[in-house]
Amino acid sequence: MEKKGEQKVKRPDLVVFDEDKKRYDAAFRPYATNVGAPQIKLPNNGSWKNSQIYKANKHLKAKYEALKAEYDALLKILEYNELVTASKFTFEPLIGEVYHLYNNTKEQPFLSIIDPNSCDFQHLGSFRLTSDYLWEIVEEKSNKDLVKV
Repeated sequence: MEKKGEQKVKRPDLVVFDEDKKRYDAAFRPYATNVGAPQIKLPNNGSWKNSQIYKANKHLKAKYEALKAEYDALLKILEYNELVTASKFTFEPLIGEVYHLYNNTKEQPFLSIIDPNSCDFQHLGSFRLTSDYLWEIVEEKSNKDLVKV
């Protein structure tokens, strides 16, 4: 702080003087302060930043695509479960057993244990009840072998 009557001394730009501490502190600076000191150059991080941004975007896009695929699969499972659960059936389905979904003559879905080869109704799909009580669709690979889709 300046007292009244005291004039602020103008020092050249070359002189490093701390006005708060009232001392010369060039020796205490973490960088060179004289004119002959090497120039301080900032590194060019542009290419590094661009490559890192590209890699991060690629990684995030891959994660997004994986999550989207998982979400689509969950929506398909939900659709199958709603379809089978909304159908008519008069028995209690057992876990692990395969059941067949048909449309009757009134275009109403019903669940049956009758194989599609033995039935004249419109076959909508074959489903297996999982231990999570979710319906998963199965496709016929050969005559009797059913494979999970």
